[in-house]
Amino acid sequence: KAEGHVEGEKVENPDTGLYYDEYLRQVIDVLETDKHFREKLQTADIEEIKSGKLSRELDLVSHHVRTRLDELKRQEVARLRMLIKAKMDSVQDTGIDHQALLKQFEHLNHQNPDTFEPKDLDMLIKAVSARIE
Repeated sequence: KAEGHVEGEKVENPDTGLYYDEYLRQVIDVLETDKHFREKLQTADIEEIKSGKLSRELDLVSHHVRTRLDELKRQEVARLRMLIKAKMDSVQDTGIDHQALLKQFEHLNHQNPDTFEPKDLDMLIKAVSARIE
């Protein structure tokens, strides 16, 4: 915690430079609304987070949190599809497999575009860790 931090005050985080930075921040914000998950996150060490152990705690969050995460994932998949379409339109290439293009986005499970699962959290954490390292 930053010095002089007042409880309830929003702390501005620096931009990570990731093309999915906004998605990452929204997922973290939603997860932190769940008291149980927030406590686990605060007590977890970096190895627990990287190993995916923390991702298993997703099964214990409230229904409201899971619903919001599902919605965020659908929005992110739609955003990525829009980027792919814009890229395809710019080169005027047809017949490209959208699923194959989605595989290049390692921060979410493209095979399940509708629900946010522990695998999605694990993939997001691993993608961020790989980029930071």
